[in-house]
Amino acid sequence: MKYYIIAGEASGDLHASNLMRELKLRDPDAEFRCWGGDLMKAQGAELVKHYRDLAFMGFTEVLMNLRTILGNIEFCKKDIAAHRPDVLILVDYPGFNLRIAEFGKEQQIKVFYYISPQIWAWKQSRVHKIKRLVDQMFVILPFEADFYKKFDYKVDFVGHPLLDAVASHGLQSSALELPPGKPVIALLPGSRKQEIATMLPMMLSVKKHYPEYRFVIAGAPSQTKEYYRAFIKDADVEIVYNQTYQLLQRSTAALVTSGTATLETALFGVPEVVCYKGGAVSYLIARQLIKVKYISLVNLIMDREIVKELIQNELNEENLKAELDKLLTGASRERLLNDYAALKEKLGGAGASAKAAELMTAYLKEV
Repeated sequence: MKYYIIAGEASGDLHASNLMRELKLRDPDAEFRCWGGDLMKAQGAELVKHYRDLAFMGFTEVLMNLRTILGNIEFCKKDIAAHRPDVLILVDYPGFNLRIAEFGKEQQIKVFYYISPQIWAWKQSRVHKIKRLVDQMFVILPFEADFYKKFDYKVDFVGHPLLDAVASHGLQSSALELPPGKPVIALLPGSRKQEIATMLPMMLSVKKHYPEYRFVIAGAPSQTKEYYRAFIKDADVEIVYNQTYQLLQRSTAALVTSGTATLETALFGVPEVVCYKGGAVSYLIARQLIKVKYISLVNLIMDREIVKELIQNELNEENLKAELDKLLTGASRERLLNDYAALKEKLGGAGASAKAAELMTAYLKEV
């Protein structure tokens, strides 16, 4: 079977690579062509484009790079038409992938969507487009199946693949490449240049208040050390690459940019402050459109605020220090760790990648 998989960011690369591993177990003749990253390439995929060339954040940033984005879409369509896969597997990344889903439908190629776009948060009208274009949706959050059911669209809930990634890490864990020393506060400023440039200076602003801790940045594989050094300057801050999970295992607390990393941090039991700040215009537009109470996956899944979210103007040095102080000792830390245990139960057990692969191969046999 020929699979064409599209993931547009680091988390998609991780989940798609685990899915590919499971698909290969069920389909020894599997051929993969993909848009993604190094993890997908390591699973044997022919990498057409790396996600580092695809990621644009926010409304204004998308508008500024619209020509590049539209060019990528047209190139992708031509590549799919040239290689005629048996199935398209689209991983999140809705602005790009829903356009490709439409093309796949036109070409009479089977379209699977793994990891639903967050249309329950905004642009709920997209559900009608998904029903029309996507042959089967595989969702990873417990409330998503109920959301789609309201629109008379049956989806498969497979569980969250991060549980697999965390469990797999526990079996294959290697030591963090840092010398022993002070307790660690992890900084996870995101993977895109735009968000790193906004978040990292704010995260670093509190370092002077914690001389008894070492601050360590989880470096994005797509960014160079020189890029981070421009923000760190002369500060005593370390950077590690491809060791985010090892870093979290060693960390006492973390400052985390909103996104998948907030859930990863919680699954490793690390108390965190969730940070988000976007361009003023992008944020004002988002406030009008977004229909959910929280920005972090942790709070969305629990349907209450268990981790503090510092958003836009609330993200400042004073607030960041106040929230970090609460997490380093005392009752707030203990309460949060108990909430994390409840979060894991709500997500269900491991095995999302295997469940998704099993269902996908079964659906493809029905063709």
